[in-house]
Amino acid sequence: MKILENVLLKNLTTMRLGGPARYVIEIESPEEIKVAYEFALKKDLPIFVLGGGANTIAKDEGFNGVIVKNTIQNITINNNKITAMGGTEWDAVVAFACEKGLTGIEALSKIPGLAGAAPVQNIGAYGQELLDTFLSAEVYDFKEKTFKTLQKSDLNFSYRHSILNTTEKNRYFVISITLELKKGEMPRPFYASMEKYIAENDCTDFSPAGIRDIVSKIRAYKLPDPAKIPSAGSFFKNIYLTKAEADEAEANGIPVYYSRNQYSINSGWLIEQAGLKGQLLHGMRVSDKAALILINESAKGYNDLAQARAEIIKIVEEKFGYKLEQEPVEL
Repeated sequence: MKILENVLLKNLTTMRLGGPARYVIEIESPEEIKVAYEFALKKDLPIFVLGGGANTIAKDEGFNGVIVKNTIQNITINNNKITAMGGTEWDAVVAFACEKGLTGIEALSKIPGLAGAAPVQNIGAYGQELLDTFLSAEVYDFKEKTFKTLQKSDLNFSYRHSILNTTEKNRYFVISITLELKKGEMPRPFYASMEKYIAENDCTDFSPAGIRDIVSKIRAYKLPDPAKIPSAGSFFKNIYLTKAEADEAEANGIPVYYSRNQYSINSGWLIEQAGLKGQLLHGMRVSDKAALILINESAKGYNDLAQARAEIIKIVEEKFGYKLEQEPVEL
């Protein structure tokens, strides 16, 4: 276990913003989680569990508490069930599954972050979501001071939602996750942008590895690598509608998508149609390739991000009547 003091959060989060964290504890074995909790308890400090920092926004004042990071890495397989330790890079889990010819998470290729963070917001992309394959998670419960297993039904998954980022935020430290995949291929039709890429590039390999290659190339073109360019992935959640609201939106010329028995509007489309694509607002650039992405080009601090966010939300709401909601959590 490593205990670090006064670590700048801008060095731990991919948006590259944030002041110092009082302590950062790197967990190297499950047994150390309890020790880290006792450390925070003795100092009467709050705990925040941080993954790869790709979906977390930190503020200039930093965090007067204990940041706990999982550095335990390993992937194992038993039949078609894959167990990944929480500190494992998520994309390494996807690569492992594809190498085994297993389908279920190949469209989630190149999503930044750690395996332990994947169930927190029920990561999803190109028609797949973690909940499709999730079985269970081994966790440490800070409230009950014990290790336990959480089943899929315990997490109350929905779009970018679980108890881990809402009702039980910061209660659990995810030690490992177990997924159940299967042999075969992802069913068609694929997500629209995938079908477009396939048609333009004459793709014929739709095995898990083939889909991983397609998705990886699409993401490489559209999405900045957070390791190289400061961003936090998709910054705004899509807008979900009732059937009546969906009919009204379509009548107004707004494209509506239907998936998993839900109607939605792509927030990136709204931002682009509002004339914001490629714009620089308070040091934050709305990506010219994917308007859902905000890039920290020259922001001096969290306030710049907050101003850019407020401006985008205001412009979109005034033009379309929909209020955008931020996807990354705030520390």
